[in-house]
Amino acid sequence: MNDKNSQKNLESSSNDIEYKLDRRDFFRKSAALSATALAGTSIFAGTKAMADDPAIMNDVPWGIKFGDPVTKNRYGMPSEYEHNNIRRNTKLLSSGNWYASIAMCPIHESEGIITPNGLFFSRCHGGVAQVDPNEYRLMIHGLVEKPIVLTLDQLKRYPSVSRIHFIECPANGGPEWKGPQFNSIQFARGMMSSAQWTGVYIKTILEDLGLKPEALWMLAEGSDNSEMGRTVPIDKVLDDAMIVWGQNGEALRPEQGYPVRLLLPGWEGNLCVKWLKRLEFSNEPFYAKEETAKYTALKPDGKAVQHFYANEVNSVITSPCPEKPWTDLKKGDLVEIEGLAWSGYGTITGVDITFDGGKSWTEANLKGLVLPKSWTRFSFMYKYEGKPLVLGSRAMDDAGRMQPTIAQEVAVMGVESVYHRNAITTWEVTANGEVNNVQVRS
Repeated sequence: MNDKNSQKNLESSSNDIEYKLDRRDFFRKSAALSATALAGTSIFAGTKAMADDPAIMNDVPWGIKFGDPVTKNRYGMPSEYEHNNIRRNTKLLSSGNWYASIAMCPIHESEGIITPNGLFFSRCHGGVAQVDPNEYRLMIHGLVEKPIVLTLDQLKRYPSVSRIHFIECPANGGPEWKGPQFNSIQFARGMMSSAQWTGVYIKTILEDLGLKPEALWMLAEGSDNSEMGRTVPIDKVLDDAMIVWGQNGEALRPEQGYPVRLLLPGWEGNLCVKWLKRLEFSNEPFYAKEETAKYTALKPDGKAVQHFYANEVNSVITSPCPEKPWTDLKKGDLVEIEGLAWSGYGTITGVDITFDGGKSWTEANLKGLVLPKSWTRFSFMYKYEGKPLVLGSRAMDDAGRMQPTIAQEVAVMGVESVYHRNAITTWEVTANGEVNNVQVRS
């Protein structure tokens, strides 16, 4: 009896050993076949197949124990390994006390055209207000037939819509009028993000309240301690202006104006007043502080541009970039050049890429959703040759606008401006794959 059990155990052990050897041999053969197959392709042509890779052959630590209970995080959190995918700040763009400041979006880590709420860029003039939604009120008055004060619940009784739009600070790239300031895409171009917004069109509310014919302007005012106020022409109000309370399927975050903010698709981010408390309609602009002392542009002839609203057609290559170099590539590797394009005037119709600083251009592919006043992804598959490049992109929109060169933009605006910089962004790619922020001014 014992001999039989011993024989069975021996046979079982032998089978286990045979199984493990067969499994290891299988992986070796599979790896060899995969390597042969890859030799006929180009994306991983230089990749060495490793049949004995410990990450494949051995049990991984997380596979031999229970994971965290599903009750650990009642509100989901990113993986701890995504610790570099965060908003970042700089004293150069702050008042020094982090109240009047901006948090830059890591656009180089973005996937698709939706920015997670926790990574959405944030601009504040007096810190992040914490508003009690039960005490929230929105007053709508001035040149309307039926002035009203609404609670949050009453506001949400209006029929809602959801739309995908970007928001961009008009100072995005502003520090670089005279030359490159940041060897970082996050700091050079991170004053923007994109989301799905849920709320009500203001025109829907005005259909209920009645807008007087002489109303030509709307003042939007926030309830934070800066009382941010901006004037909006009535044409935009009656087009696609929204009062929003939802962002990417949840309530607005406090940094985004919880519980309610204004959204003017495609227009300057500062016009999209957060912590919105008041809309007043008038027959003339209000000339609020932020549209007289700030958010204007001084031209070389001494005249200042005021009341300029839509963010111009723009684009930037997000991979490669200073944070995502090509230092791990080998000659002959196929790599995807990818980026974002956007326009406050409409829909992106095309994007070109240059490898030689604008001497020649190649058409890129638009991919994914292509929506008006929204981020649009573009892509180009490139065979890496291990030689220096001067890489840039230029976008076009259905309003007939094309992204200008720096020389073209400076000829109109000079170099003393801060806002609405949409000249071509250029990356220098060195022979060893490092990426630097440069400017082509010829």
